[in-house]
Amino acid sequence: MNNHAETQSHRVVSREAWLKERIALLAEEKEFTHRRDALAEKVRDLPWVKVEKSYTFDSPTGKKSLADLFGPRSQLVIYHFMFDPTWSQGCMSCSFIADHYNGIVVHLAHRDISLVTVSKAPIEQIDQFRERMGWSFPWVSGANTDFGRDFGVSFTDQELAAETSVYNFNRKPFGIRELPGLSVFIKNSRGDIYHTYSSFARGLEDFLTSYRFIDVTPKGRDEDPSSGMLTWLRHHDRYDDTNFVVPWAERPGITAPLPR
Repeated sequence: MNNHAETQSHRVVSREAWLKERIALLAEEKEFTHRRDALAEKVRDLPWVKVEKSYTFDSPTGKKSLADLFGPRSQLVIYHFMFDPTWSQGCMSCSFIADHYNGIVVHLAHRDISLVTVSKAPIEQIDQFRERMGWSFPWVSGANTDFGRDFGVSFTDQELAAETSVYNFNRKPFGIRELPGLSVFIKNSRGDIYHTYSSFARGLEDFLTSYRFIDVTPKGRDEDPSSGMLTWLRHHDRYDDTNFVVPWAERPGITAPLPR
């Protein structure tokens, strides 16, 4: 891409002309903000589904139930982090998201929200990777549960091959056994747990504030949709690694693009 040519061809106007267009755009931005507020209200108005099934997770301190993951809070956000047991490291796009939420767990806790990460990899692998990445958020293993499968992010090889498998509510899953997602739960005073919301694929973009910074720069995302869009992305400690391999490509025959 010829960045110099792009710079030369872009419109250049006076400060007064720029200000006129910027103010017009501000009106559209405010309208978008109001639409986003209304959409968030619809999310909160969704009906709830009672969780009848029991789940047991492996944590660094022992076994934990789904209720345990709430801690002293009534609301629970779970990020489904792509980390198949056969991979040597977690997914770089999920790592990108985790880099954003690692520091906000304490703030969410003061809004009656626990944020916990769940992966299919065994807890030993998770702990090693978390230490490497320098993260402190709660992270448990769902290796011995159907949790990922029940909430739409974990698939067997047979399910991936079947036409009946569904990811993101209405489409066939990518050819990767672990996919990203976010699930929200609430627990009442009796201890009943309800599933209230889920989001997948590009729905997770709202949790990536880096994109908000990128989107307001002249070059924007500068991604190629035909090549999977996030092909530029690396773990934050691997950008200089010329031999970088995406985690799922470590499995022979897996060539699926990053879920978008």
